[in-house]
Amino acid sequence: MKQRVTFASIMGIITTGIISCSLVALNYGFRAGFFSVWLRSWSVSYFVAVIVILFVSPSVQVFVNFLLKKTEMHGKKKNHHANGSHKPHEE
Repeated sequence: MKQRVTFASIMGIITTGIISCSLVALNYGFRAGFFSVWLRSWSVSYFVAVIVILFVSPSVQVFVNFLLKKTEMHGKKKNHHANGSHKPHEE
């Protein structure tokens, strides 16, 4: 759990900092007050991102594992039929 919280915190700082700066620059522009608007935006987005990373990422990881397992199985079936062999594909 400590590793997940540390990862979420660091990943949240990096991603939300870059994205919030980009969006504030795009929508607000580099003018007076930019830094305070960006920090407010960053703090809100950071809080949301860390919560999402902590609670949603385990479900996403399960889904990714499912997708990759399904893709690997499909690839093995394709290779199995392509070489005309009835033996499992060896890697």
